[in-house]
Amino acid sequence: MPVIVTLDVMLARRKMRSRELAEAVGITEANLSLLKSGKVRGVRFDTLAAICRTLDCQPGDLLSYVDGPEPASDGQSDGERDAK
Repeated sequence: MPVIVTLDVMLARRKMRSRELAEAVGITEANLSLLKSGKVRGVRFDTLAAICRTLDCQPGDLLSYVDGPEPASDGQSDGERDAK
């Protein structure tokens, strides 16, 4: 995935648990987990701002771009699709 989410790294640096961050930001732990794993298609700017405020960081500390192929939209990798 070209956009890498490093929220787990920032949580570790701040010695904060996901549960604490979820409560402080006002989102569910499940949604925070999806965000941490990069399995979301977007994040609201107000949510991103609340995360940054709570962790005392910038959005660039949580997200980075790496040039590469986009993930398959049907849940299959390129190799799985090519094998058919």
